[in-house]
Amino acid sequence: MENNQKSLNKRFFSYCLYPDIRFETYQPGENIILLLRAHPFTQVHWMVNSIILALILAGLNFIMPAFFNLSQIFFFNVFCVIFLLSFIFYNFIIWYFNVGIITDKRVIDIDFSSILYKQVVVTRLGEIEDITDKSAGYFESLFDYGNVFIQTAGTQDNIEFTNIPFPSQVVEKINSLLPENHESE
Repeated sequence: MENNQKSLNKRFFSYCLYPDIRFETYQPGENIILLLRAHPFTQVHWMVNSIILALILAGLNFIMPAFFNLSQIFFFNVFCVIFLLSFIFYNFIIWYFNVGIITDKRVIDIDFSSILYKQVVVTRLGEIEDITDKSAGYFESLFDYGNVFIQTAGTQDNIEFTNIPFPSQVVEKINSLLPENHESE
């Protein structure tokens, strides 16, 4: 796929080839090759927990009238719904904004460990020493997701993309962009 061709990426995809995005440290003339997020299957645990909590709340609403008055039940429900929506919002935000970006000049790993803390690790393609992908387990094999580890030269932080789709394709794409691969052509 050529860079000038439009891809069929959607906003919530986890593996976006040639996405039409801009980010905080975007440099004019830089071509974005890949945008990576954790595979959606890895988010199932908090989605299931949210459904279970909603079902528990609904079940409690049948039991509580025997013990509490209407205003107490109302405030309990408001508190629980706010808690549940906050839980869903927090987990979605962490998934959506923890991204890996691969451009034709560098690799960027943006990690949010909470809503208030962000870590950005950037390395130029020429500073990459080694790239490894790891997929181990039944679900990783079934849904084709895993981790990609990028070791950099010197004292720079290493880059780690966790639970991303198609890790072997990501490694191939980064390897094709490395300067030593273009010198031999």
